[in-house]
Amino acid sequence: MIFARNVPGMTEVLKRATVGIAGCGGLGSNAAMLLTRAGIGRLVLVDFDKVEESNLNRQHFFQSDLGVPKTTALAAHLRAIDPTVRLDLHETMLSRETAAATFAECDILIEAFDRAESKEWLIEAWCANHPDRPIVCASGIGGYGRSEMMTVRRAGNIHMIGDGLSDMMMGLCAARVMLAAALQANKAIELLMQKSGKGG
Repeated sequence: MIFARNVPGMTEVLKRATVGIAGCGGLGSNAAMLLTRAGIGRLVLVDFDKVEESNLNRQHFFQSDLGVPKTTALAAHLRAIDPTVRLDLHETMLSRETAAATFAECDILIEAFDRAESKEWLIEAWCANHPDRPIVCASGIGGYGRSEMMTVRRAGNIHMIGDGLSDMMMGLCAARVMLAAALQANKAIELLMQKSGKGG
């Protein structure tokens, strides 16, 4: 069984959970892959873009995905890992007005946008509509190295991953982007376990 090596109690909790992912690029595609490998029951995936060759250095896509909508390509890879995972796919550009309804059934939201202004309005919209539910964000994931600077900071139900300093002008390296995505997925799992009463 794929989840035989999971931490005791984790599979049961995650199978009941729904996680939203806003953006299926470097952060979102890798976080979705990690959550699927952990046994998440349902993912709500939102992205308007198609896979480009420049995405392949850090996103969970392959040459065969070029030109395919990111949500469609990612769904195929996730189902290849766990055919039982339930996926809600939204090939659309998310907005402040549509965010609440799109992720209404999610226990947790993972923010995986590129632009700072998009991150800002998504956090505001989520917190306004779901003040009791966590959002796991990322800021400062550019460049390479400096792993010790990658932290998890909390302000209420907002959990921020990254160093809070580096930006995309430093370039985007798979190792650092995926480190941030792994921290986002790990934090989501931790929060779901704590909510269930099984976490530490």
